[in-house]
Amino acid sequence: MAATADPEFPCSMQVYPSLSYISWPPYRTINVPFPSERLASTALRTLQVDKELSPLVRRHLSVITPPSDDDNNSEGRLLKTEYEAATNRMLRVAVNSFMESLKLVLEVMEHLDVDVLEQQKLQKPPS
Repeated sequence: MAATADPEFPCSMQVYPSLSYISWPPYRTINVPFPSERLASTALRTLQVDKELSPLVRRHLSVITPPSDDDNNSEGRLLKTEYEAATNRMLRVAVNSFMESLKLVLEVMEHLDVDVLEQQKLQKPPS
């Protein structure tokens, strides 16, 4: 599976289940697209500070370049988050907590980051 954003929903996330339906331990990958490497790296550094509370849950965060046929879109990056947990319930709780933290990071970026504001102005049609 390619880790590219859906062109109709460029801000959508992809959640990939493990390759096997009988995967043990439960494992998931979440890819979150960002418009620039700087924003993806900022999110990475912010989210890495909070370690998993349970030793039975493992999380690995990284910033990757999305595979793309479009050379003009080489600026965007994906925040790749891989989760592994002892049980499905622990995986669900860990991912829910991650989503809450990610939501906060994105809201702060939206309200305070200069690049995000400039990009929104460029995307708005002239009135």
